[in-house]
Amino acid sequence: MSELWRLSASEIASKVSRREVSAVEVVDASLARLAAVNPKLNAVVTEMPEVARTAAAALDARIAKGEQPGALAGVPVTIKVNVDQAGYATTNGLRIQKDLIAKEDSPVVANLKRAGAIVVGRTNTPAFSLRWFTRNSLHGHTLNPRDATLTPGGSSGGSASAVASGIVPIGHATDIAGSIRYPAYACGLHGLRPSLGRIPAMNFSAPDRHIGAQLMATSGPLARTMKDIRLAFEAMAVEDLRDPWYIPAPLTGPTVPKTAALCVRPDGLNTAPEVEQALRAAAARLTDAGWRIIETETPPLRKAVEVQLMLWLAEFARGGAEAIAREADPDANFVFAEMRKLCPSPGVAELMDGLQTRARLCREWQLFLKQHPVLICPVSGELPFPDQLDVSSPAGFLRCWEAQMPQIGIPLMGLPGLTVTTGRVGSAPVGVQLVAGRYREDLLLAAGDIIEGDGSATAPQDPA
Repeated sequence: MSELWRLSASEIASKVSRREVSAVEVVDASLARLAAVNPKLNAVVTEMPEVARTAAAALDARIAKGEQPGALAGVPVTIKVNVDQAGYATTNGLRIQKDLIAKEDSPVVANLKRAGAIVVGRTNTPAFSLRWFTRNSLHGHTLNPRDATLTPGGSSGGSASAVASGIVPIGHATDIAGSIRYPAYACGLHGLRPSLGRIPAMNFSAPDRHIGAQLMATSGPLARTMKDIRLAFEAMAVEDLRDPWYIPAPLTGPTVPKTAALCVRPDGLNTAPEVEQALRAAAARLTDAGWRIIETETPPLRKAVEVQLMLWLAEFARGGAEAIAREADPDANFVFAEMRKLCPSPGVAELMDGLQTRARLCREWQLFLKQHPVLICPVSGELPFPDQLDVSSPAGFLRCWEAQMPQIGIPLMGLPGLTVTTGRVGSAPVGVQLVAGRYREDLLLAAGDIIEGDGSATAPQDPA
């Protein structure tokens, strides 16, 4: 089998553009890797070999004519099953949506294709994309190639498993409460949740979502190298005004002091010693590169989590609960019931109060990140969870919920967050989360480049 699947996206794009290898050869290598490892992982739940080969051949033909192939020329990618891709079902892990066939691509999918990427498959998500674990009654259970006893993360667990195992170098993912950042953490990858409105995305197979998801849901990339995160991010962020929240902000902002805040226990989080060690090691790398590190507390996160949950449940009150009942997925039923214990269904007054609180929290976080341009904090308070911990018991659910506070709170303010994997504790990956002001992904990428080091932590993994 060709070893082209081991290459990074930037290496593939360079070789394909210079005609050192063909896009068809690259796609064939990706499909061979998929056939070798996916039966053990169930990361890709819809395969499209002939469609991928046809797209690759068309790209090779354009290159032969002297046309510009795009920044992701010939790079195999996957698309998460909760996002529209023309001709395929936007299942979101649901039996009740198995026949919901998209008629056109979401803007983020269109942008990837426009950049020369070749879609080789669609990746798994939990039912309703509701968990930090990946299992559903339609597509089944996805495993972590680094350690099958650990969650691959969720809701973009299929994407992370595909990238970590070498099926593709770049995976499309989505994030409303950690669904990019946590799978990256759990599978030993990098993952970028962009600012609100930075990457255009919209599902035309369904009505527009309610205000909570509009304010917090984003698409972004998972990859094994920071260079590939940057490459994918820039390709995904091309303007598409079909997304009404799209903001044409520059990819690079003004120069700011090289100052980072370090917060090991944001808002009283019980951070594991191994996670603290990773945080301090990341801060030390930045210090060695000339950054000033200030250890400090963050603005409120627990209150942000409270408002985030209220907005989720306000949306589910408008048909979501009925859909959960119809789907009858045991995991989703359990998780939704536990969420409702934390926050009774809100009314109009609670919704208005929550949006008012969000404005205050946005103000506090913006001022904090003006003073400290980058924040280093945990992705999670724990190392990656044992698989299915959240549905093991109410206590297991609450343990996950508490540890994930930094995942849940950050999206409420529309802020970008970047998971940088930093190594292993035994077989468990570990890493850090970087946060910056809105539309300052460039600061996250600059700091991430330094923390990444030589990138040896992210080599493709053969599943056990």
